[in-house]
Amino acid sequence: MKDPQPTNRLLLIAAIILFFLLSWPVWQWLWNEWIHNEYYSHGLLIPLVAGFLAIQRIRLRRPLDAAASPSGSPQVPTVVTTTLGWLWFAASLILYIFFVNESAYYLAAFCLVALIAGLVWLFGGKFLLREWSFPIAYLLLMIPLPFVERATYPLAIFAGICGGGLMQWLGMELSIVGNAVTLPNADLVIGAQCSGINSLIALSALMILAAYILDGALWGRLILVLLAVPLAIFGNILRIASLLFVARTYGVESAFTFYHDYSGVLFFLVVLLFMFPLVRLLQINKLRLDVI
Repeated sequence: MKDPQPTNRLLLIAAIILFFLLSWPVWQWLWNEWIHNEYYSHGLLIPLVAGFLAIQRIRLRRPLDAAASPSGSPQVPTVVTTTLGWLWFAASLILYIFFVNESAYYLAAFCLVALIAGLVWLFGGKFLLREWSFPIAYLLLMIPLPFVERATYPLAIFAGICGGGLMQWLGMELSIVGNAVTLPNADLVIGAQCSGINSLIALSALMILAAYILDGALWGRLILVLLAVPLAIFGNILRIASLLFVARTYGVESAFTFYHDYSGVLFFLVVLLFMFPLVRLLQINKLRLDVI
């Protein structure tokens, strides 16, 4: 691809500066959520990963451009595609300003991603937008959703019932009523902290990334993504079962002052270990050379 003309380069730099000035309130909101919202503490990594993938596409862009047309020259944007790009950008900008004024920052964050797509479309063309479609779409996973917290209570109850049932099956004496678990030596309450929602969100983001960078059949990569939720729930059930075992064997204080804090990381790593045989079974255990 030919290097952009000096005028286009200046326009691009100006557009990027204006974009960050305009989007600063939403980036501030996102940063605050990533720091204080435990369910999205991984959110800071999403733009970094997306940026890395986009840089990789830039590195591989020249051979891709050479294949874009029979002559080896880049495709020239048509009036139709340019007009559509401007319409997309204008609609995204209007919605973004509206949602920011209404303090609906999570909706404004979605419009922010749409604005990024619009800028790529206008300055890089439809070809670059297609090449960067995954890195841009992956940015959606950095946005904290307001209804996630509502799912914590039912997930905690489900995991508590299943974890308690597993320990009963293994011979432990206990009773379960809703989110209350009664052991011979303690009465416990399975709270939102035991929902496993943070592991579920983080594992989903990781599985989606793995499905993109791994080579293989589409069906195998789709199954890998779909398995993120049941695997995360299964790992959380094992975690709660182990918490009940520690509480019964070593006391409640040992279970909830030390083990509780580190067991989440431990069982997240255990679930990750399942990925290695899983990708082999799905025949997607090789990296794509065109993205990494």
